[in-house]
Amino acid sequence: MRIGEVSARSGISARMLRHYDRIGLLTPAARTSGGYRDYTEQDLRRLVHIENLRSLGIPLSDVAAALDDATFSPAEALSRLLLRTRERLAELQELAQRLERVRAGKPQDWDAALRTVELMRGLQAADASERQRRALVAGPADAPAGVLVDALLREDDTNAAGALAWAVARRGDDAVPALLAALDDPDEQHRYRALAALEKIDSDASREALGARAADPDPRIRARARVLRARAGDASMIGGLVAQVAGGFEDVAAGEALAGLAVDPTTAAGIAAAVGEAAAESDVGARRRLVAVLADIPGAAAADVLAVFARDRDRGVGVTAAALHSRRG
Repeated sequence: MRIGEVSARSGISARMLRHYDRIGLLTPAARTSGGYRDYTEQDLRRLVHIENLRSLGIPLSDVAAALDDATFSPAEALSRLLLRTRERLAELQELAQRLERVRAGKPQDWDAALRTVELMRGLQAADASERQRRALVAGPADAPAGVLVDALLREDDTNAAGALAWAVARRGDDAVPALLAALDDPDEQHRYRALAALEKIDSDASREALGARAADPDPRIRARARVLRARAGDASMIGGLVAQVAGGFEDVAAGEALAGLAVDPTTAAGIAAAVGEAAAESDVGARRRLVAVLADIPGAAAADVLAVFARDRDRGVGVTAAALHSRRG
């Protein structure tokens, strides 16, 4: 078969077939009397194998080895190919994210878009001091807040991270959506950096966004959200805050939040009841923390719970409770 017929039957261009011949990948078994390439059915079968291997992304150098070298290991070649493919996918994902960040800034012209790209490249510089400098000089016109948030989450240098946290806080409510999304990041460190940034912004929008996470699966985020809600007067947080005190997790902030809620007599009675119920199922350490909470809870209900604590089997709990009860007169 002449090269034109092979091209028509296989869908491979004549130019590519000549290239295969030049590199020794597919050399026709014979030539015509006029010197033209003369392909056999065996050559066609080899061509099919070549194209199948190329469809997997295997480079031509490995294709030749796969077909001609008896010691060639398909498993090793496929493992290398899989690794390279995953690396390319990661690069493409990063590119997609970069494009999304630039688009999020809604640039009005190419100058604005390129300023965003320049900032993003600067925040990825190998030199930490350069990343820090870029964060300090970044203005609202340079990039959307999400660019700074992304850089903050991945920054591993303390000084650069501090500069980025300051830059994010300066963006205020513009940074809240990106920070809120970061609370769902699978990386714990990323979640806690976003949490700290939301607390640093401390605006109505940031407090509302964080307060909505009172049922978050992450215990630290959940604890901070409960405290915020309680500070805003949400008495439905009492049970969760008492549980935090008993568990010793963010217990000081939880106790302060409960004391703030206790300005209302009815709520104070509810807190005392919740503390009493929690104590019945708590260990010594938890009971000691719960007694301490009652020091700042006014009202007869809290006094009654302290009287119960005063008879606690643990001497430390009993002495503390008795002392607090006696101060109430």
